[in-house]
Amino acid sequence: MKGRRHMSLYFDQQDREILSLVNRILDAPSAAFVEGLIEPELHPHGIQEMVTSQASRMAAATVNLLRNLEGGGSSARGRLCALQTLFDEVMASAHSWLRRNTARVLLQIMKEMVRAHGDTQEQLRLARAFRQTALGRPRVVRRMLALYHLAEMPEDWNQVAFDNHVYDVNTKGRKTPTHLIMDAWIKGMGCLTVLYDNCIEMEAAGELLEAAAITGMKVRVGIEYRVPFYGRYVSLLWVPRGFSSSRDFMAFMDSPAMQAMQQRGRGVLHWLREHAMQVLECWNDRQRPELEARWKVSIPPASVEDFLDFLGRHHSFMLRLAEYLHQLVLPALRQRAQQLAPLAAGGDAAARAEIDELEHLTSDVILHSWLSVDKFPELPDVQVPSLEESVPELRRISMGELVRQLRALTPGYRLTLCTDGLDAADVIELIWDCQGGITHLELFNTKSWMAGELTHIREISELQQILNHGMGPHMKQMVRQIIRRLEAEHNEERLPKFQEILRDIPQLWETYRHTPLKTRLGSNAATRLRTFGMGLAIRETLPRRGVAALSGKNASTPPIPIYSPVEEHFSYTEPEHPTPCQQALSRLRFLPGGNHLGMERHRCWVAASEGCRYAPDGNILALGGHSIPAPNALLPPAETHHPRPGLGQLNSAVCDTLKVLAGFFPAFFTFLYTQEWWVLAWFGAFIWFGITGVRNVLQMVMAAQGFTRGSLTHWKEHVSVTRLCDSLMFTGISVLLLEGILRVLILQDIFGITIADSPIIVFSVLNIINGFYIFSHNVFRGFPRTASIGNLFRSILAIPVSSLGNTCLFYLLLFCGIADPLVYLTPSAAIVSKLASDAVAALIEGFADSQANLRMRRRDYWQKLRRVFDCATRLELLFPREDALNKLARPGGLGGRGGPEAARLERALIISALDLQYFWFYQPRAQEAFRQVLRSMSPADLRVFFRSQLVLLREKEISQLMVNGLLGHNFSKPLVFFLNNNGSYLRAMTRLCRIAEGRSAHAAAEGRTGQTA
Repeated sequence: MKGRRHMSLYFDQQDREILSLVNRILDAPSAAFVEGLIEPELHPHGIQEMVTSQASRMAAATVNLLRNLEGGGSSARGRLCALQTLFDEVMASAHSWLRRNTARVLLQIMKEMVRAHGDTQEQLRLARAFRQTALGRPRVVRRMLALYHLAEMPEDWNQVAFDNHVYDVNTKGRKTPTHLIMDAWIKGMGCLTVLYDNCIEMEAAGELLEAAAITGMKVRVGIEYRVPFYGRYVSLLWVPRGFSSSRDFMAFMDSPAMQAMQQRGRGVLHWLREHAMQVLECWNDRQRPELEARWKVSIPPASVEDFLDFLGRHHSFMLRLAEYLHQLVLPALRQRAQQLAPLAAGGDAAARAEIDELEHLTSDVILHSWLSVDKFPELPDVQVPSLEESVPELRRISMGELVRQLRALTPGYRLTLCTDGLDAADVIELIWDCQGGITHLELFNTKSWMAGELTHIREISELQQILNHGMGPHMKQMVRQIIRRLEAEHNEERLPKFQEILRDIPQLWETYRHTPLKTRLGSNAATRLRTFGMGLAIRETLPRRGVAALSGKNASTPPIPIYSPVEEHFSYTEPEHPTPCQQALSRLRFLPGGNHLGMERHRCWVAASEGCRYAPDGNILALGGHSIPAPNALLPPAETHHPRPGLGQLNSAVCDTLKVLAGFFPAFFTFLYTQEWWVLAWFGAFIWFGITGVRNVLQMVMAAQGFTRGSLTHWKEHVSVTRLCDSLMFTGISVLLLEGILRVLILQDIFGITIADSPIIVFSVLNIINGFYIFSHNVFRGFPRTASIGNLFRSILAIPVSSLGNTCLFYLLLFCGIADPLVYLTPSAAIVSKLASDAVAALIEGFADSQANLRMRRRDYWQKLRRVFDCATRLELLFPREDALNKLARPGGLGGRGGPEAARLERALIISALDLQYFWFYQPRAQEAFRQVLRSMSPADLRVFFRSQLVLLREKEISQLMVNGLLGHNFSKPLVFFLNNNGSYLRAMTRLCRIAEGRSAHAAAEGRTGQTA
């Protein structure tokens, strides 16, 4: 009982509700947990707020994304819907200027909460972190970025962060295409190249491109070929390009020539698969009995059927076989470890060493030890080139022949030669064989760098610079050095080719002098052990804090010796949806130097990959970091107790009480010590707190337009108790600062300046110091920049206000018959200053809060309106001879005509109208923002919008849609809201659209009159 009372002091009821929701979703059957929670058409700030919380929707989307690991079909569609929901939720949740970084952290926290299923206290900590981060306070967001090893990215999202060599679960990776895109976005990447072995999985590529479109990421899809080169295989990455859209890319993949190439690639995969089956049989016959005899435990035989089920649609058969065998022997490993545990506890060093060996027996170890070539000498080695007929033709042709065939498929492509394990001589020969077909060199990838396979990176980089700059003599010197080395080694196989190259050097460097040989950089992230992560970035394009996080003392990867030149460019564009302020500024462009007034300024970075080179002090940073693979955890862990929750986990009621007390006691004792008049001595702190409390409440309500006539929200819903208590704490501390230390101790006792002698000086000093104090704690609390900076001017504005107030009080007291008003005004200087300061603060901070609400509402409205216009355009294309929007307002709508596409668009328009209705009645500043949006719309857009809202006239059908589960089972509240307010909403829209259309017509008439004149 005592422990329960103790834990009741920590975490909020909201934290426990989030935990309950997340676990309910995790414990639900895979088909049931999504119902009512994932509907991509519903806006995060729309009508679904009435029935589900943001955390529950994010949890459902995250679970769906992480659960559905199999590719293709409905699972891929479910993952994409989950990603769309998740991305919309996190992008709409942040209320500060760190919007994208907040969204990245929220995604990461929700992933961690799903992974921590079963650990209640850890999930509660994460739920608290989620709620605190969702507020968007920069200090909290940056702390969470550091906690999860995420670099801060610019909010303009213009960083050069990329990875040109990654894999998904269909090949060597561990993530589905959608999961891969989500993780890349969380890391801050904007460009990704995903590679497939020998052939592209069409369904995976389609999912990948759709997921990239959701997040706004640039993604290229390519194929990795392995070609023979002097007794080994060399990797060649082919990425077709030059397509205007993903649909064009998919059409190219369906072309007959590409399908024939794909079929040859599938032949290689079939050959590798058959080899894996043979290895599995040999493991059953030979290694499994050996391990049973060595460990003295029973190991079940590997089943071909079970392995194929485990394999699914994936490639990289030997890697998957190692993972399958790891799962198969894991129970035996645990049994063997339990046998050795007593011996190890007794001090047996051999037993302890064997347990350590078993603990680190990962799938990677199995692949390179149990499944190595020397274990099965009777089987052919697929890692060594062979000209036998059993080897697929695509694995026998030379690189020059492969490049010629790839050139014939499409004129636009990127062909990247992987340089791991190669030296400059190998690169020269391969470039010569391909006759300019190679467009890029993979100068660096994280996996090979960590494995020590890029030993010749410097000389290959030098070769690239020589080719790009057309330095013929230098090139000739390099080839001669290679010839001398080959002669010394008596390498008669390669010597004639290099002598031929020497005789025709111009042909080699002329190829790349005008079309430079460019550079690709990637991570080659594929392993499931997560020893290193994906992602690279150019230092100059990241914020200062992001650079410090990646290159500081705590950086987990060694410096990357690559320098990539980058150029900074600025551009100015007309805003797509200008605000009233931007519209006003645009009218002043006739002023000197005002050409860009009212325009949006964009900064972009352009990286020149042909200038990328080796440099010890490079500017490339790794985003993924490096980690040590986790052991198998064979022995049960010792029972551990979570540490007692800290002060950061106290529930909000306790925290708010402590904050108020922390501000009240300094204020109370300061007044008691400094004031002689008993009213201020005993009640000064209450007066001070009352001023702050009333000002904060009025400010928050007015900033949200809480008293708006048409709103359905109560003014109390706009008051943040936590923010109010924060203000009370800081204002209480300011009493000690301003009254006790500044006015009494410094001005009065040290300098002899009093309010009676020099009121202007006293009020000026008090307000200036108060302004800097408020500015500092505004920045600490993460207030909008407008409010924080405005508080610096607050001091100047408050000086005349406080002086005027002091004068008015002086004459008021004289009028009341008090002979010497200074007796009361002198000790009340701090109160007068406080009243003046808070009056100005209400204007400054209230304006900043109202502008933040307006920005969010305008973003919500335009997001929904873009969807409305898109659906209307698609309906026009489906019904070119009919007015489909008008028919949507009639009972029955389109009546089933147009097929599934028309039904989907009809449903999307209904959902959009419901969300817009909810915005109007429930969201702060929505009505003012909507009027601003209407003023910037053309008459044609106004008519389309108004007709799309008339779909709400179909009350019976929309009610049935809600009953059928549009918003889940708890539909009563939104249904009542819709039926009760539908008519008043449509009347308001009719009135506003008529006014806006009349204003547009008047402006157009004035424009025509001006042109005629």
